[in-house]
Amino acid sequence: MPKLKTRKAAAKRFKATGTGKFMRRRAFRNHLLDHKTPKQKRHLATKAVVHETDELRVVRMLPYA
Repeated sequence: MPKLKTRKAAAKRFKATGTGKFMRRRAFRNHLLDHKTPKQKRHLATKAVVHETDELRVVRMLPYA
C-alpha cells in the first residue's frame, strides 16, 4: 500500500483530540463584529467538536491524525 496524502487545508483547520474526535473553529467570527455582543464573541472564540455526520469526511482527509 502506498502512503496516503494528508489534505493540508484540512490539517490547518482540524485538530484531533485524545479520544479521537476532531475540533474545529466556529463560524461568524471574521468580520461584522460591531453588533455582536461580547458574550456572543467569547462563545465564538471557543472550539467546537466536528459533528458526527461530518466526522468520516474529516477522517478521510486526515488519515494519520
